[in-house]
Amino acid sequence: MANQLERQEPNNIGNRVERARSRQVLTPPVDICESNDEIVVTADMPGVDEKAVDITLEQDVLTIEGRMPGRELDGYSLGFHEFHEGDYRRVFTLATEVNRDGIKAQVKDGVLRLVLPKAEPAKAKKITVKAG
Repeated sequence: MANQLERQEPNNIGNRVERARSRQVLTPPVDICESNDEIVVTADMPGVDEKAVDITLEQDVLTIEGRMPGRELDGYSLGFHEFHEGDYRRVFTLATEVNRDGIKAQVKDGVLRLVLPKAEPAKAKKITVKAG
């Protein structure tokens, strides 16, 4: 699995982004699972809903971004806080061809589940050997 998705280091060209927003960029923790047919990426992004997630797959670079809305309470001023707001961003390089038409993404309770079906040539195939 380690060779199917590789995290891009911050100095890679694909990860250099000029940000217009002055918010903290958070790295969401992810789980990556693989079967013969697909790769499933689960990312924990509390405070993010389906309207605030952007997922792109350009060539072999998968980028996951999520934006948390600001938290303001009418009639109150912030006296103390431990919850840090920011935007989520994670970038991976895919080592396996993906069927782009079959990609599915769902966000529920701040957890993104991204299913990347493998393209036919990338799927492992058992070869039957017959006696000569």
